[in-house]
Amino acid sequence: MLFIGDDWAEDHHDVELVDDEGQVMARRRLPEGIEGIAGLHALVADHLPEDWAELEPEQVQGLVKVGIETDRGPWVAALVAAGYEVFAINPLSVARYRQRHSTSGAKSDAADAHLLAEIIRVDRAHHRPLAGDSEEAEAIKLVARTHQSLIWERSRHVLRLRSALREFFPAALEAFADLDAPDALELLALAPEPDRARQLTRRRITAALRRANRRNVDARVNEIQQILGAEQLHRSTPVQSAYAAIVAGQAAIVATLNAQIDQMAAVVDAHFGQHPDAEIYTSQPGLGVVLAARVLGEFGDDPHRYTDAKARKNYAGTAPITKASGKKKIVLARYARNRRLGDALQQWAFCSLRGSSGARVYYQQLRARGTGHQAALRQLANRLVGILHGCLKTHTTYDEHTAWSHHLTSAA
Repeated sequence: MLFIGDDWAEDHHDVELVDDEGQVMARRRLPEGIEGIAGLHALVADHLPEDWAELEPEQVQGLVKVGIETDRGPWVAALVAAGYEVFAINPLSVARYRQRHSTSGAKSDAADAHLLAEIIRVDRAHHRPLAGDSEEAEAIKLVARTHQSLIWERSRHVLRLRSALREFFPAALEAFADLDAPDALELLALAPEPDRARQLTRRRITAALRRANRRNVDARVNEIQQILGAEQLHRSTPVQSAYAAIVAGQAAIVATLNAQIDQMAAVVDAHFGQHPDAEIYTSQPGLGVVLAARVLGEFGDDPHRYTDAKARKNYAGTAPITKASGKKKIVLARYARNRRLGDALQQWAFCSLRGSSGARVYYQQLRARGTGHQAALRQLANRLVGILHGCLKTHTTYDEHTAWSHHLTSAA
């Protein structure tokens, strides 16, 4: 076999080739792009067996194994397309291996390339090869992650907007409970400071509420005018003017993010609807299109990636970990996990309480035993992941009785 360690940077790759015995066969620094990947292929061809051209693609894949600290990008896609078996090594694991090989703390790109080659030569059984997900699943992952990132970014800007209002215009926080709502953003853009807010006409406020499809508009208008018109503490004119500019800017950013989130949600829906497993995912209680797309994108659709439900739960981070030493044994939550997948599963568990009587009974049983809310949701998510794995394995949609028969019977 031929083992390749690839320490990548933005504009170049340091690669090292070693054989089965750990003998260094070649070291190169290759540029990013077509020229670099062509150079790597030529380097590999020079060190493969003479009859490698007659081998089947599966045999070539078994001969060349690559270790790299990323699982995405055109370079990685080119490695997979060439038939190499690629291992995406977690940078944290590489750092631990580095400490094992050298206690001095020395580090270089060439040394890291050697380290990556040694990891897959000696310990590749403890690392997962890059999943063979379909192009559809990869596209869903990209758009679902972007949609989630936009939502997280909106939350950050809403918090900044709230912080600015708290410093000089707290009445706005009382008047507008949801700062990312269209009517709140429109009115804050028109009146980002107290003096202009008191001058807002009833007609302006009514128009903003109607555009946001609010109910009880007249009562809501009276409430807003009363809050904004009340006497309140003031900052100096220059400070208030500066804060007003900050509020107007943040309101504009949040409004733009709202529009982009809606557009990206439509893209997520379009991609997810084309996937053959879409019906299985959306049949699960609590999974809408966007949330189902996030779960599918993070799990992938490689049928050979998860050997059983336990493997899928471990990857999801919902399965607990056990620390045992002597007579001491502690079971803890697994915090080293895919954060995006963990967030989606926690939301799924919460939403399933309304859509599934079995999930609700299971959650209530956990709470009755003294389990906290978040811990109970995590255990419920663990159960839901197992149910999803069974549905995907058998290519069947969700069935409430099959999934929760034991818990529903015991509750009765």
